[in-house]
Amino acid sequence: MAIPPALVVVPVGVLFILSGLIVNLIQAIVFILVRPVTKSLYRRINKVIAELLWLELIWLIDWWAGVKVELYTDVETFRLLGKEHALVICNHRSDIDWLVGWVLAQRSGCLGSALAIMKSAVKFLPIIGWSMWFSDYVFLERSWAKDEETLKSGFKRLEDFPMPFWLALFVEGTRFTQGKLLAAQEYAASKGLPVTRNVLIPRTKGFVSAVCHMHSFVPAIYDCTVAIPKNQPPPTMRRIFGGQPSTVNLQIRRHLMKELPETGDGIAQWCKDVFVTKDTLLEKYFAKNTFSDLEHQDIGRPKKSLFVVISWSCFLVFGIVKLFQRFSFLTSWVVIAFLVTFLVLVTIVMQILIQSSESERSTPPHLLPSDPMKQRLLQK
Repeated sequence: MAIPPALVVVPVGVLFILSGLIVNLIQAIVFILVRPVTKSLYRRINKVIAELLWLELIWLIDWWAGVKVELYTDVETFRLLGKEHALVICNHRSDIDWLVGWVLAQRSGCLGSALAIMKSAVKFLPIIGWSMWFSDYVFLERSWAKDEETLKSGFKRLEDFPMPFWLALFVEGTRFTQGKLLAAQEYAASKGLPVTRNVLIPRTKGFVSAVCHMHSFVPAIYDCTVAIPKNQPPPTMRRIFGGQPSTVNLQIRRHLMKELPETGDGIAQWCKDVFVTKDTLLEKYFAKNTFSDLEHQDIGRPKKSLFVVISWSCFLVFGIVKLFQRFSFLTSWVVIAFLVTFLVLVTIVMQILIQSSESERSTPPHLLPSDPMKQRLLQK
């Protein structure tokens, strides 16, 4: 039975915000004291610290909502997950694709070094955005004139990363919606490009830049395809808070970086071809319910995130009790006023975080087709 998200948001929010502020504070201290001396040690310490926060979101998926990630890949790729640097490209199918990536990274032992290229506004999100900034995420303004140099410097920073990392890039540039699909289909039809039904047209500039600047130290590209079963609603943060289970199918194909074309145009075309292949895979899945010809791999459900949430809960309850004992001289109305104010702030912050994950609030398409003939491109 689904639980109203509002009943869960506040207690989980209190846990997430209080523990998150502690994590952010420790990250800031280590950033100031350790990073100027040794960047390698800072990154190793930050990996452990960041995971203390990010595992709370893994707990939400694994233990609260029971979201199941079904992984399909070959044995060799499965063996190498978390043991090498990799550029990760994926279709952006749902509001929690990034969390699905975190689940897989946690299973592979590289959650704290799972990085991404994201829009600049994310780094200002309370708690989670700040933790990403301390963790070497790359943030873009969505203006190539500014972002070209940002990407170059971001890739340069990763050359001496002291442990295996994943750098995720959603090359479609925005989350999949029917409105955006219509705009993409209209553009493809006008330019003589393949008209896809299940993915958007990839924006290849960032991908080309990543390949050109990281081919010397990143050996592999993980080509990921996410599919949501048609008989269930797409998973969202609101559904997760409501404890509503769902299934996410994930296929990974590993490509060697050295096998990609050498020219920018060739790399861009390779990326476009990969997304046409994704579209074919998804079309087959939605028509015949057959997702992948690769082997199904069991990724399990480790108890580490459960242990972290229980530990944080005990620590914070103990700290709050001690705090109230220390300030027991305060009048009851002062305490009540403080608690009410704090809970209101928690609710506001959690709503900001939830709304920032919703596809309806992501970048809108620049153009929607008005011609009914073009709208028929959506028909199956």
